[in-house]
Amino acid sequence: MKHATAFFVMVSLSGFATAQSGYQLEFNDQQIAAPKSPTDFPAWLAAMKAWRTQQLAEFHYDGSNYDRPEFKWAQSSFVQPQMMIEDRYFYDPKSRTYTVKRYLDDLKKRYGGIDAVLIWPTYPNIGIDDRNTDDMFRSMPGGIPAIKKMVSDFHRNGVKVLFPIHPWDVGTRDPKATWGEVLPATMAEIGADGMNGDTMLAVTKDFFDNSVKDGNPLVYQPEIGLAKTNDQLGWNTMDWGYWDYGPRPPMVSRTKWLEPRHMVNVCDRWSTDKNDLVQYAFFNGVGVETWENVWGIWNQMTDRDSESVRRIATIERAFPDLLTSPDWEPHTPMLQSNNVFASKWPRGGATLWTIVNRSGLEAQGDEIWAPYEAGTRYFDLWNGVELQPRIQGQTATLSFPIEPHGFGAVLAFKGKAPAILGRVCAAMKELSARPLDGFSKANPVLYQTITPLKPTKAASSAPEGMVQIPAAQFDFVMKGIEIEGEDRVGVDVQYPWEKEPRRSHRHTLAVPSFYIDKYPVTNEQFKAFMNSSHYKPADGQNFLRDWKDGTYPDGWARKPVTWVSLEDARAYAAWAGKRLPHEWEWQYAAEGTDGRTYPWGSTWDPSKVPAPDKERSLTPASDVDAFQGGSPFGVMDLVGDVWQWTDEYTDEHTRAAILRGGSHYQPQGSMWYFPQAYRLDQHGKYLLIAPGKDRAGTIGFRCVVDAWP
Repeated sequence: MKHATAFFVMVSLSGFATAQSGYQLEFNDQQIAAPKSPTDFPAWLAAMKAWRTQQLAEFHYDGSNYDRPEFKWAQSSFVQPQMMIEDRYFYDPKSRTYTVKRYLDDLKKRYGGIDAVLIWPTYPNIGIDDRNTDDMFRSMPGGIPAIKKMVSDFHRNGVKVLFPIHPWDVGTRDPKATWGEVLPATMAEIGADGMNGDTMLAVTKDFFDNSVKDGNPLVYQPEIGLAKTNDQLGWNTMDWGYWDYGPRPPMVSRTKWLEPRHMVNVCDRWSTDKNDLVQYAFFNGVGVETWENVWGIWNQMTDRDSESVRRIATIERAFPDLLTSPDWEPHTPMLQSNNVFASKWPRGGATLWTIVNRSGLEAQGDEIWAPYEAGTRYFDLWNGVELQPRIQGQTATLSFPIEPHGFGAVLAFKGKAPAILGRVCAAMKELSARPLDGFSKANPVLYQTITPLKPTKAASSAPEGMVQIPAAQFDFVMKGIEIEGEDRVGVDVQYPWEKEPRRSHRHTLAVPSFYIDKYPVTNEQFKAFMNSSHYKPADGQNFLRDWKDGTYPDGWARKPVTWVSLEDARAYAAWAGKRLPHEWEWQYAAEGTDGRTYPWGSTWDPSKVPAPDKERSLTPASDVDAFQGGSPFGVMDLVGDVWQWTDEYTDEHTRAAILRGGSHYQPQGSMWYFPQAYRLDQHGKYLLIAPGKDRAGTIGFRCVVDAWP
């Protein structure tokens, strides 16, 4: 989730490279700079080839894995989204099924479909309790059998499936073996095709070797794209590209140059205009990471960017063998070299040019000069038409237009036309009839709605175990604690009085009087509900997971009930004639009207809360009455014991619940675990998919009852 910062270094090539060209290449972690001018191209290309030869020899490169049939798919995996399992297009909690077709149909409609998918079941929820990476996989709805079927559904639609590796997951439950042993075995169990190395420069060879041993060889894709390292290229046959898209002449992928069969999916998760990214990908003959649901924050590609992806993928998928040519020539000379840049991909008597116009003006007229042989035909693939070259001796000059900030592609061949040529030209002719600039560049904001709470029967006095909270004008001040997203629109939630989701909130609202449970609902109280109602959730996965034989462990009567979903908590509340609190009601009951930071005041006092649990295995919560950190109204156990369910928010792609109060469990060793929110002006946003996955060993609840006016 974090990525390396690009920086340039001058590399003085030694030995053969310097002797051959005298040209010094400029690198950053993942890219090589273009020649400084067109006249430098011969020396630059010689230096590039010499550097590649020197590097491959230096680490005794073995490219045999790229020849393995089970890894061939990666060389044409041009479009890959990172997909949150909580995306509502992917799973239907009512039917309790993975809706793979619905998910794929949406992507096919918007940008032409995908070749692989990175399925993400972990961050940002991981660390809410002690479930580790593998546990989070297995907690997905339906468990391993349903996941295995879901993977098969993707395969039936021609889509490969990857899951993440989290090397930083060192603070949750100890898996009792290395991740390099555990995760490949799980991937074999479910039939997955690869793994993405989150935060990793390279996935270490133990992962690869163990996947082979498990009989399910996996493609590995480090997030940081083999930055600063080349010697692990042989088994990391894909990577992500966090590239610098700024330079006008496109930079060259370092890993793709070293091994032309290597696939990069370039990524810029928060960008709102991806044209530079898509141009750099097409120029380098690689793919894109079409990441839109970023940790439950929707950053949809613009219609223009989506259409660009559709068109480049149409061409790339048609000619993947050319795009792995060992004779790839980036920055091949072009006739409009100040604005138009191309890579040339020759192989087997055919040549493909992938072209980008980096100017805001249309490129018109002569574009390519090429040696001519009688019988050679040329096709403008982008516009789906055959070109008629201007022949002068042994030279063919090709003329065609490229729209502003647009793309071009030309195929040359002699002899029999490729079988796919007619279909590609027909498709591209239809697509290109509408210029890319005819598509919207707007980024839609997904507006959220709050799930309504049904009022209770109003009480005229405090029900047993509840505290009355008087009516007030309450200054509600709140900030979401999401690790990523900064202050962009779409982060956190959209309260009913707001125009869009945002991280920071402030609003004065009239809060009617209500009654709230003095303590969170205990195991003893939940057991009474179970005995009376015979409640049985439709999705029973992880329900009351720490109970045995229908009851809680000895000594747990006064501990807050956990491993209950939002739906379970609502069922209890309805049985009791209560409801869950709105978040602002919970906060007002905890804070009063003086804006204090904690229920007991504005100075942190560790004696008011349970000692943090920093071990790898989750220990039980404290009794609800074990500490005296009450609010101004006498409401107890509000922070530091268990998180508490409040409101639910929904947009087209994501559901999320607001958790209040923090918990005693604090896994150590990484900044990526679900953060704590003991402060009363902070809340946690917890992504929802289905009750079985949503339940956690650190989430409980308390209830409210409406008061007579």
